[in-house]
Amino acid sequence: MNTLFNLVVVVQVLSALAIIGLVLMQHGKGADMGAAFGSGSSGSLFGASGSSNFLSKSTALAAAIFFGATLGLAVMSNGRTANSGGGILQNVTVPVKGSAAIPAAAPAAPAAPAANAGVPPASNAGVPAATNEGAAAGAAEGVTEGAAPATAPAPAAPK
Repeated sequence: MNTLFNLVVVVQVLSALAIIGLVLMQHGKGADMGAAFGSGSSGSLFGASGSSNFLSKSTALAAAIFFGATLGLAVMSNGRTANSGGGILQNVTVPVKGSAAIPAAAPAAPAAPAANAGVPPASNAGVPAATNEGAAAGAAEGVTEGAAPATAPAPAAPK
């Protein structure tokens, strides 16, 4: 079916080129208009009606072939389905990490600056000192001594 489709496309293109060539080779009716006003002898103002030469008959045949090929393409393409997803990137394969295209150990991105970078440390005035009981409770939970508490106490009101 694909070969027949391609053959009809070739016939359509060739008939279109034949129409273009035949129309450009024909002698226009407007060229004889000057002859009617005294610059030559012509049978009538717009030429003889009903007479057709080889070029006009060939143009009509090429046009009939073109329209037939267009109708054939429309009928044949009616059953074709278009790719409805993905577009041109649908068949692109993504390389797997560790393959030759992508090394296994990719360089790490630089670390982001700390959220409080450039902020001076807060004073510890009014904050009670940590007791050994709090450190023991933290050690039982896996927190090492000297680690910051999970929730900071509220700052003391100024006096």
